[in-house]
Amino acid sequence: MKKGIHPEDYRLIAFKDMSNGDVFLTRSTADTKETLDVDGVEYPLVKLEISRTSHPFYTGKSKLIDAAGRIDKFKNKYAKFKKE
Repeated sequence: MKKGIHPEDYRLIAFKDMSNGDVFLTRSTADTKETLDVDGVEYPLVKLEISRTSHPFYTGKSKLIDAAGRIDKFKNKYAKFKKE
């Protein structure tokens, strides 16, 4: 690795998955003003929309999306351009 290009200020930060409330600690240089108390210790907090505990790829569960409704809406919208 090249010397002098990596940050030196790594510290423990709490990352919180907002979709399921899971919290995990890891070292990071992320800058944040919020904090979270984990086991009696206060850590800087970074909020995540999705993480390894809620992502369908890692959990093996997929969310059912209203694809049929969107497809029907698309077909209805462009039916007027259909050649007969």
